[in-house]
Formats: sequence, C-alpha cells, structure tokens
Amino acid sequence: MGMPSMMDQFMRPFTGQYAGPNNPWVRRYADLYGQAQGLDAARSRLLQTRALIEQLDSKIRDAKLKAPFDGVITEKFVEQGDTVQPGQRLIRVAHVAYLRIKAEVPVNMLSALRRGEFVNARIDVGGGIPVKARISQIFPVANKSRHTVTVKFDLPRGIPGGPGMYAEVQIPNPNAARQRLPTIPAEALIRRGSLPAVEIIENGKPSLRLVRIGKSVGNGRLSILAGLKGGEQVILQTPRQTGSLRAGAASPPVR
Repeated sequence: MGMPSMMDQFMRPFTGQYAGPNNPWVRRYADLYGQAQGLDAARSRLLQTRALIEQLDSKIRDAKLKAPFDGVITEKFVEQGDTVQPGQRLIRVAHVAYLRIKAEVPVNMLSALRRGEFVNARIDVGGGIPVKARISQIFPVANKSRHTVTVKFDLPRGIPGGPGMYAEVQIPNPNAARQRLPTIPAEALIRRGSLPAVEIIENGKPSLRLVRIGKSVGNGRLSILAGLKGGEQVILQTPRQTGSLRAGAASPPVR
C-alpha cells in the first residue's frame, strides 16, 4: 500500500523539470501571502462594520436631547412631525435650582456695579419680597441701539418664584449723588399685575399713571422714581365695597 507514495516521492523531482519548479519555500511564501490577504480583507470588513455601528449610535444619540443641568422646559419651538435643521432651536430649558435676575443696565450707571457686590431687589410674589441680589456677571459688550449692558444678579436659594417672573433691582446712580424725588402716600399705590400705578386727578377726571417705586421715606410715604413730577393730586385707594375714594397729594420733589 505504500508503493504509490514512494513512487510519487521518487518521481516528483524529475517531473518538476518538465512541469515547472517545485520549490517548497515558494509554496510556503504563497500560502503566507494568501493568509495575509485574507487577514487584511477580514480587518477591512471589521472596520466597515464598526463604522456602521458608530453611525447607528450617532443617530440614536441625536434622537435624544439631554440638558447639562436639572431644570424644566419653559418653551417649545417645534412640534412632533416638524422638519428641523442642524443648529435649529428646539426647546428652552430653565435652571430652577439657582434663580437669576437678568437686567439691562444703562451704560452711564455701570460704573457703580462691581462683581460680587450685593444690591437690593424685589421679587413680585405675594405683594413683593425684598431680597439681596449678588452681581454675578457683567457682559463686556453693550447694546448699540439701547446703550445698555446686560447684568445678571444671583438670588438666594429657597425664595418663592420661578423663571419669567417680574423683579426689580435697585441700582445706585453714580451721576446723581442727591436726587429730588416726589413722594406719595402708600395708600395711593395700585398693583395691577407686575407694574405699580397710581390714580391722579387730571382735568377733573381720574387718570392712571404707571410709576416706579423707590424707597420708603417714613410716615407711610413712598418715593417715586418715575411717572410723577410732583404736585399732582393722587387718589387714595379704599376698600371697593364702600364706593368712596379719598384724595391725597403727591408732595413736590424732596431730597
């Protein structure tokens, strides 16, 4: 049974002279080259598959929106089924753990503000809550049309209120060391929504004036920063069920 194998080994060197070279090192090199080619092809298929997986992961990641902080959605700019473009605004998220007041301060009053200092503020909740607000950020660029600079004030934690509510900030005016302001009785003040107002008698008829309130000057009177010149006759508000109004006077400007 071993004769065919022995004859093959005996005749192979002679048949190689006519059928071509029969070098074992050439066959080994050809085998190694073929294995390397197969390995490169497998590596290419692996890289292509990995690229497809990364594309799928990117699409899945883009389908989800994750805010960098805990908050609430205050406004939506798109609805389900809308077509959106890269960079388009979708929603607005508010950070409710730390509240801030964003105000536009006139440029000529900016020199009185320093980052880290505190100013008086009032939150329009429950008739007005006075708080101390810390200056956290002063924008380095002014608004060309309004000549104002955006300033942000940090509020203490735990105060009532939320994003979008009305607030007032008292900023010292460095250009007016002592300003003459009119005063009114506190009973003349009307609060309708977030804007304070008073009623004055103008041409014999009641007229509503929106005002900006300053500090209390004592004796139940409030200073008025804007809205009255002084000398007007204001109407003191009484309970509406009595149907009666009392007249008072806005004092002339005082120091």
